[in-house]
Amino acid sequence: MLTIDKIIKAAETLKPVIRKTDLIHSVSLSKNNEIYLKAENLQITGSFKVRGAYVKISGLSEEQKKKGIIACSAGNHAQGVALSAQRSGIESTIFIPSTAPISKIEATKKLGANIRLVDGVYDDAYNEAVKFQKETGAEFIHPFDDEDVIAGQGTIALEIIEQLPDVEAIIVPVGGGGLISGIAYTVKMLKPDCKVYGVQAAGAGSMYNSIEKNERIELPSVSTFADGTAVKMPGEHTFEYCKKFVDKIVTVTDDEIATAILSLIESQKLIAEGAGALSVAAAIFKKLPIDGKKVVCVVSGGNIDVNILSRVINRGLLKSGRIADLTIEMLDKPGQLKEVSRIIADLGANVIRVRHNQGGENTDINECYLKITMETRNLRHLCEIKHAISSAGYKIISDK
Repeated sequence: MLTIDKIIKAAETLKPVIRKTDLIHSVSLSKNNEIYLKAENLQITGSFKVRGAYVKISGLSEEQKKKGIIACSAGNHAQGVALSAQRSGIESTIFIPSTAPISKIEATKKLGANIRLVDGVYDDAYNEAVKFQKETGAEFIHPFDDEDVIAGQGTIALEIIEQLPDVEAIIVPVGGGGLISGIAYTVKMLKPDCKVYGVQAAGAGSMYNSIEKNERIELPSVSTFADGTAVKMPGEHTFEYCKKFVDKIVTVTDDEIATAILSLIESQKLIAEGAGALSVAAAIFKKLPIDGKKVVCVVSGGNIDVNILSRVINRGLLKSGRIADLTIEMLDKPGQLKEVSRIIADLGANVIRVRHNQGGENTDINECYLKITMETRNLRHLCEIKHAISSAGYKIISDK
């Protein structure tokens, strides 16, 4: 059974291994509350997962260690297990879904683990890992549905309460539920008036759906770039802990997650992966009743592939109105492009791409389309530009 003593003991076990990550006060992410960031993206291995993995592995018997350990992971748990196994001198075999970022796979290899790639998502890797465990008798280290692992994740709450004793709400990313189970249990035992909120990607809302229907629900599929939380079904233990101790779970879209990642980069100089930015997305898009409160957002990981990061930044710029594509219908005659460019320039935007297309079969012969990509300050600035172009007599037929 999970107890506060068990979590305190886990914290002692972890002292020589992990960092006590910073709690960073952000003055720019929200004007309506005090936002603090628990920077687990700066943890060793770039994620909180090493906490639970090390606590579990350090408690194995010598006989269990000799048989080796098995894990399945989208990447962060894999690195936590691989590091813990390496430090304990144990052989590890880790099953990783083929959809995991290359950077996470390579980082796990460097820590000495044997890697088995499995087509599909986390749940497919899990099924293969369970099969292999039965064949070999090695110890299976579950990424979330294990009370030793949950106790390790609960140490984050001990640190938050010590760092910000008057915290009023903690927002936590949710995949299978191990992180929020440990945090919620610890908080409700030590500071029961503090709210604990969970956030999932809309395309992978297994815990959200399960809580709504009061039973564990398995999703037919998951779809989100927040791969660290792409879990089809929550754990048995974690579902019960969430039912009992979590105040509310909400979802955010991939576009909102991308915007949160961009906000963290620009305002805090912090890199978060998709799963790691879920809590910030919920805060800045006002998904939760946190106005006027002291709020901690757990930034759970920072292991994002640079190629994905590039796409995410672009998506975040589009979502926040910082980059916009306009398609304008106009007469194909001299001076039109010059006038539209002048309107945009006078309002302080920057044109970065222009494409001129003659009209198609459903337009007048002397009409054309002007496709413009421009950099703008925000959505309000974009609206001003669109209004000015329309007021000048031009027809905007698309703004995506």
